[in-house]
Amino acid sequence: MLVRLFEGALSKKDKGSTNRLREMVEVLRERDIVHGITPEKLRLILEDLGPTFVKLGQIMSMRPDFLPQEYCDELMKLQTEAKPLPFSVIEKVIEQEYQQRWTRIFQSIDEEALGSASIAQVHRAVLQEGEKVVIKVQRPGVHDVMSKDIVLLKRAAGILKILGPTQDVVDFSMVLDELWAIAKQEMDFVMEANHIDEFRHANLDVDFVTCPKVYRHLTTQHVLVMEYIEGIQIDDTAGLRAAGLDIRRLGERLGENYVKQIIDDGYFHADPHPGNIWVRKGRIVWLDLGMMGRLSNKDRGAIRKAIFALAQHDTFEMKSAVLSLGVPQERIDHARLYQDIDALMVQYGDLDFRALRMGVLSRQIMNVLRSHHIAMAPGISMFCRGVMTIEGLMRLICPDVSFVEILARSMELNFTRGFTWREEVAKAKREGYILLRKSLQLPEQISDILRMTLNGQTKVNLELTGADEPLTRLNKMINKLIIALLSAALLLGSSTICTTQMTPKIMEIPFLGVLGYLAAMLLAFRLLWSILRGR
Repeated sequence: MLVRLFEGALSKKDKGSTNRLREMVEVLRERDIVHGITPEKLRLILEDLGPTFVKLGQIMSMRPDFLPQEYCDELMKLQTEAKPLPFSVIEKVIEQEYQQRWTRIFQSIDEEALGSASIAQVHRAVLQEGEKVVIKVQRPGVHDVMSKDIVLLKRAAGILKILGPTQDVVDFSMVLDELWAIAKQEMDFVMEANHIDEFRHANLDVDFVTCPKVYRHLTTQHVLVMEYIEGIQIDDTAGLRAAGLDIRRLGERLGENYVKQIIDDGYFHADPHPGNIWVRKGRIVWLDLGMMGRLSNKDRGAIRKAIFALAQHDTFEMKSAVLSLGVPQERIDHARLYQDIDALMVQYGDLDFRALRMGVLSRQIMNVLRSHHIAMAPGISMFCRGVMTIEGLMRLICPDVSFVEILARSMELNFTRGFTWREEVAKAKREGYILLRKSLQLPEQISDILRMTLNGQTKVNLELTGADEPLTRLNKMINKLIIALLSAALLLGSSTICTTQMTPKIMEIPFLGVLGYLAAMLLAFRLLWSILRGR
């Protein structure tokens, strides 16, 4: 039955996907999806559906504004490794991209994969010039497979709600659109090469941070060639100590650089798990820059405002920051939003920056946004996931270093950096001059407004915000006023009719006048009854 329903959602030109559709439906049937879904069941379903859906699940785990937190936490457990493709397949992809035998470019390629994920796998290699490199090769056909799977999911979502009856999970089609946009970025290795170059340029002045060199002349949309990084994974504390490195100092530098990426650059690594951060000769090396997050000046300003509002226990400023982080999808109940944010602020009454977890705070703010139907930009959700990941990593390798303390210290430096009294005085003079000019224009502007009002050319948009109860009372008052006016109008109209000789008549009174009097009396009695009942 399920198969027939899903097949009916496909057009004739989609019938080639029927086999894949049957596989998907069979997985859903085996997992008994019609009887609801749990976070664990969703994770198992995605694993059963294969590498494409594993990747979707990994990206979905970064969107707590779309999914409840328990779903995101469970999806973070998805396996990152996929079964490696045979080297003969990898060899074929490389030669198709270069249009020549790979032996003309590389001395050797290690047939055993360094790593294999849902979109690509990585092999060690040596260039003809003798340089050690890694080759990231995209799985053949992954773009087509993923695009078809998403089309099928979109069709299926209209018939069977994948995530069951919960109202916390929003429009699944919208989620799929965003996931597909992110996945397409990861499947374009030229874009990843651009990300690496941009990241390197942004961190040129940071001597303890680097990223792999990209061999542009060997990079295509499906093959990425980078230098081979020989180092120590950052969570290998034993290896770091054996190399004579100061782990505490390393943790501080990691936190400082990530704060710089967020606050100063607005361009940050969106998946900073330990496998993507290595240490080579004391320098932090960032790997796998396929998924990068961006924060606009407005977003960074809102994050700063939220941190300072929390430190000063200013609920109003925190509310302003929260509203700046998203776009309302419907009318906001500002009184309830204020109460929710105030309840959040109470939890941080005795603020200790060393104990504060920025990731937890970000998740709580996102929950407030979701409960009030305020949509967020992808950069904000990536920021929340990145901060949670980096905080967890720092607690693992150097528990005595506080990421939030580094963040607060960096923000203070941002405000004091480059401060001079001469510049501040000059700025005050400019702002004072602008204010004076606007003040002189004020009488003229008021005169224009009054003139337009008298001519009927002004339009005022009034929005009443707050609790619904005052609006309900106002609505009832207006209804009563309308009834009173109708009753009075019927009474006057009927009295006018009674002075005429209109026929037919009842007891020498025009019949239409009698009906008007009766209607006026009924409305009057109804109005009195509602007034007395209200008392």
